Amino acid sequence: MAEAPLPAIRSLPSWLLGRAAARGRALVADALAVEGLKMWHHVVLSAVRDLAPVAQADLGRSVGLDPKDVVGVLNDLQSAALVVRAPDPRDRRKNAVCLTDEGARLLVRCEAAARDANDELLAPLSSAEREQFLASLIRISGTDG
Repeated sequence: MAEAPLPAIRSLPSWLLGRAAARGRALVADALAVEGLKMWHHVVLSAVRDLAPVAQADLGRSVGLDPKDVVGVLNDLQSAALVVRAPDPRDRRKNAVCLTDEGARLLVRCEAAARDANDELLAPLSSAEREQFLASLIRISGTDG
């Protein structure tokens, strides 16, 4: 059998990290789809929970999403009765976003589904290897966790 093409490329850490990230995103996306959500819905719901009440513009900046895309995601979430938009008590010219009770319940289920998907991703690693791997990812990603 012939060797897989591009062995020099496929041995690069950046290639391997990209492949692992793609697999992880796919596992999480599949788990969220069972709950009827897409990745950005989950990200925005989580940010709303952490920041509420939050102005739409601030919400978009906090998750790195273009303002027009934030509006689309929020429209989806509001249509599903997962968030509410109301005048911001600090600035009535802006809308503030908060979770509904159903949004909070769904977020809890989605967080569990995402954790399970990540457990599947890291299943080949022992507990100690997982800790070391995560610590290494934090170091090379330039984030503090």
